[in-house]
Amino acid sequence: MSTHTKSATHTAAALEAFDAEWQEWHAAHERHRAHPHGFLAVTHLHWLTAEPTRLEGAPGTWSLEADVVRVVLEPGESLLQDGTELGGSVQLGPIEERGGINLVSGDTVIEVAKRGGEYIVRPRNPANALLQDYQGTPAYTPNAAFAVAGTFVPFDEPRSTTVGAAVEGIQHVYEAPGEIRFKLAGQELTLTAFNGYAPGSLSVLFTDQTSGKTTYAANRSLSVVPAADGTVVLDFNRAVNLPCAYTDLATCPLPPAENRLPVAIEAGEKIPYERQDQK
Repeated sequence: MSTHTKSATHTAAALEAFDAEWQEWHAAHERHRAHPHGFLAVTHLHWLTAEPTRLEGAPGTWSLEADVVRVVLEPGESLLQDGTELGGSVQLGPIEERGGINLVSGDTVIEVAKRGGEYIVRPRNPANALLQDYQGTPAYTPNAAFAVAGTFVPFDEPRSTTVGAAVEGIQHVYEAPGEIRFKLAGQELTLTAFNGYAPGSLSVLFTDQTSGKTTYAANRSLSVVPAADGTVVLDFNRAVNLPCAYTDLATCPLPPAENRLPVAIEAGEKIPYERQDQK
């Protein structure tokens, strides 16, 4: 076998492995998205106020005062918290920003959370039509050209960064520990990074020149893990939609202005079937 043939075979094998790893990752991500009590199961989005109110999809009368949620349950009504049955007058909180408490009522998980400084209640029921009818999310064919090397450059001090939200009237504030510099399509580019959910990971919210055309207009998200020396791999094939791409009952953050990329990233998840008529 010639050196050229060996090289071509090696390249083909590497691309095949790249594709297989992506398929496995995306299948796992889809399973997580379609969890019986995931965001596709959200039936309502309620904003709590001081006025005691009965909420559709949840038992009890709900109100908010001094950072504490109060639920008054009538005889015959109950909620479970970590397996413990609650009844009568129940107090919950305070809840930290982006934190939440899950309560159970029959088949429904009731999320009590704080988003943009406001308290929300979101019942999640597996029978919700959005979840029942979910067909999966279309995505670009994996392309190794969109897995690019970059460098994470930490700021001298983390920067508080305020961004808008998918829901009007609220804002999110994130700590940005630094920025990621990389090159794509012949351009030197930079993305502001926020702290990710997993320790040591970073989360990048962005739009690009496909946004609103083949990919969701408001945002996509990419998780990266810098090495000790700051090197990162930005694999845009693993760019995913946030919950707001599927439902109006989500409070997802929008990317900071500097993360609106001037290139077309034809990789990762596309506009969900559920939003195809809203391009």
